Amino acid sequence: MEKKLFLLDAMALIYRAYYALLRNPRLTSQGKNTNAQFGFTNTLLELLNKYKPTHMAVCFDTHAPTERHSDFEDYKANRQKAPEDLLDSIPDIKRIIEGFNIPCIESDGYEADDIIGTLAWQAADAGYKVFMVTPDKDYGQLLTKPGVFIYKPAYMGKKEEILTAEKICEKWDIARVEQVIDVLGLMGDAVDNIPGIPGVGEKTAAKLLKQYDSLENILEHAHEIKGALGKKVQEGKESAILSKKLATIITDVPVTFHEEDFCIKEFNQQALSDIFSELEFRSLGKRILGESFKVDVHVAVQRDLFGNVVESSTTISETTKAAGDAFLPEEEIIPLENKTIENTPHQYHLVQGDAAIKELIGTLRQYEEICFDTETTGTDANNVELVGMSFSVKAAEGYYVPVSADQAEANRQVELFSGLFSDPNITWIGQNLKYDLLVMKWYGQSFPGKIFDTMVAHYVIEPEGRRNMDLLSEKYLGYTPVSITELIGKKGKNQGNMRDVPAEKAADYAAEDADITLQLKEVFKPLIREKAVEKVFYEADLPLVKVLADMEFEGIRVDEDFLKNYSSVLESDAAIFEKQVYEAAGVHFNLASPKQLGEVLFEKLKLDPKAKKTKTGQYATGEDVLSKLAVQHKIADDILSFRELTKLRNTYVDAIPQLINPKTGRVHTSYNQTLVVTGRLSSNNPNLQNIPVRTERGKEIRKAFIPRDKDHVLFSADYSQIELRVVAAISGDKNMCEAFKSGADIHTATAAKVFGVDESEVTKEQRYKAKSVNFGIIYGQGAFGLGQNLGISRTEAKTIIDNYKTEFSGIAKYMEDTIARAQQNGYVETLLGRKAWIRDINSANFTVKGFAERVAINAPIQGTAADMIKLAMIGIHNEMQQRKLRSKMILQVHDELVFDVHKDELDELKELVLHKMQTALPLPEDVPVVAEIGTGNSWLEAH
Repeated sequence: MEKKLFLLDAMALIYRAYYALLRNPRLTSQGKNTNAQFGFTNTLLELLNKYKPTHMAVCFDTHAPTERHSDFEDYKANRQKAPEDLLDSIPDIKRIIEGFNIPCIESDGYEADDIIGTLAWQAADAGYKVFMVTPDKDYGQLLTKPGVFIYKPAYMGKKEEILTAEKICEKWDIARVEQVIDVLGLMGDAVDNIPGIPGVGEKTAAKLLKQYDSLENILEHAHEIKGALGKKVQEGKESAILSKKLATIITDVPVTFHEEDFCIKEFNQQALSDIFSELEFRSLGKRILGESFKVDVHVAVQRDLFGNVVESSTTISETTKAAGDAFLPEEEIIPLENKTIENTPHQYHLVQGDAAIKELIGTLRQYEEICFDTETTGTDANNVELVGMSFSVKAAEGYYVPVSADQAEANRQVELFSGLFSDPNITWIGQNLKYDLLVMKWYGQSFPGKIFDTMVAHYVIEPEGRRNMDLLSEKYLGYTPVSITELIGKKGKNQGNMRDVPAEKAADYAAEDADITLQLKEVFKPLIREKAVEKVFYEADLPLVKVLADMEFEGIRVDEDFLKNYSSVLESDAAIFEKQVYEAAGVHFNLASPKQLGEVLFEKLKLDPKAKKTKTGQYATGEDVLSKLAVQHKIADDILSFRELTKLRNTYVDAIPQLINPKTGRVHTSYNQTLVVTGRLSSNNPNLQNIPVRTERGKEIRKAFIPRDKDHVLFSADYSQIELRVVAAISGDKNMCEAFKSGADIHTATAAKVFGVDESEVTKEQRYKAKSVNFGIIYGQGAFGLGQNLGISRTEAKTIIDNYKTEFSGIAKYMEDTIARAQQNGYVETLLGRKAWIRDINSANFTVKGFAERVAINAPIQGTAADMIKLAMIGIHNEMQQRKLRSKMILQVHDELVFDVHKDELDELKELVLHKMQTALPLPEDVPVVAEIGTGNSWLEAH
């Protein structure tokens, strides 16, 4: 067997893992960030499973100073302080490594790359193939030793890469890998604060080395180098010599490669189980340790004076606090035994036959709150069969009623419950209740009573993260439910469905679901009060569940013939552009290959002598690159057109007909209201939010969405510049508020203020720049981003932003005040009280803190706009029901609502919708809310 040693640069991998998940952090039930631990463990597993190393070690830096610090006091001095969450992850990661029985190696006075370099060379001399796992470019110098390679891990969509000496030389444009340290000596390294020679970059360094071979030889012949470069080299001699020394990896660290200490061994199952349980790595734990792995949930509990646990929750409830002296003043964190159906007393009943069903209905009627859940043959609520219904009214109790596969018999069985379902005095509890309501609509059942959705409740309590029922159960109840995979198998072509599961076995699973959901409701209801999110939950998110269920049930008709014809048009047009590209290139190649495209554009046609390359060494050929080239080169414009047409055809035009429901002939998009932190809705199958509208070709897709018949017409109502109106209102900025009140064009008004001209003199270009600032400012865009967006210098962009903040000082103050409140409170909120928790707002790391500040500024704006359209949807839906209108609300996309309107009701609905939208959530400072409407025989016509 070939002996393979993998040496991991711990801190480099930890940093990458942490920042890869920065926008969507993994948090435990106690709020602990586990980005780094999770990402590092996945990298470790990838290496073990894919490459089957025989030996491995993980190398760490220590806090002790090194010789480099003695040589140069400012070595690494410019590095930001690591985020607290990242530093806190290191002890956990060391425990994980030890659990895998892999040695952790560190040595005071030396860095990890020195340790890795020393071990790599020792192992190579012993006949090992050595892979140094790191993204650090400095390691290239170590590839002078045969059998030593760099393994660069996958990152942010880029595949992993194994670098050889030849690849290093190609990457740096040098003759020998030994010259890596010469390059670093000349150009320096900003990451480590190695100075190099000021003004000498990578290309200049490579050019000098081609002529003189080494740094020392360059310095010796510095007097021969002409012009400004020669002067720089002569003046930077001492700095270059020092920089080369700082960049040189030490290969005689006092560590020894004893192969028996580094060989891969059996995992320490208990150690891994303990740390994975603490970090709540459920799926990862089961993958490594097997299905028997369970997470021991640690719950904050309160004890009375006799030591009895009186309440389990993540915080002390108001009820507990109000009890005063009857309770101890401090919480105690205790580990609760992980509960399952096997070790927890329960009474789950299988209910079969009319007599038993009627008896159950009689029992359920005694309660005002009933937890309800459905079992079905799939996940598309508009295209499944009902397999069974489960109910729970008391903790640890549940009932399961199987439903026949025969449609007529199933309808009859469900109809037995119609009196119960239609009782307006019953509150129905569920997890993702929209799904169950939608399934039951296909069986003729409606639920006029109140509802409580635990998934939506958790969303307003904790907007970030995952919220499937199994996870919530483990997190808040310390209970691991029966896994669906135990009944129907894992996802894939061989997976069954609940119809395949015997009723006796399904009963425990289904009744347990209802029971758990009921218990979660009892946990979440007081938490909603404690978090002060009652208003947004009870007035917006919860009532929206029924509205969305009705919208999804209705769906929208699609013109298949139009899409079929448009697909042919797009295919034909794309072929024309493809042909033009090949003719201009003078060669036929794979236009879908970025590698081949880059070679044609920048090596054969030489369109840009300064063409940038990606980290994989390929030329960058993204939209931003091609858009810049398209100004001067038609081939780039043709490539962009080909890409657009191909994407439209594949992603939308050919995909949408596949989503038409065979029962209705319509497309029924599915809305997710618990995904986007700011409160916005998202949709899928199809994703309506992403249908392009900025290009003429993209807009054409909306022609495919049409009224249900000749007696109906599509009606669209769209909020006008709602986020800017919200900014004006909550900031109270006088100039912006006045512009909206006077009905002025906001971008023209902004341009007039920023550029100091009369509104009548504002140019098209000035208005465009002002528009970019108006929208950019609410997303925390700075001078660099604005400059890139507008194609102007950073200096000009900064001047525009500075003028903007002077003229609209109220907005600048809003930004400052919002950040300050977030730093003090840990959250920001919308006008309706929706909270976004900004956990990193006080981070010592500039990058992390900057991102948190941008989120803090934007969340109240986007969130208030989201709350407003939700309130409007609820108001419109309720009024349409009260008036018994035949028209239906069918789509919500961003700030737009679309209705399938009976022509006789059009005028009535226009008045109703405009009134409800414009009064749903009045804005401060009397800033007017405006909605614009349109009608047509397609969505495109109506918008």
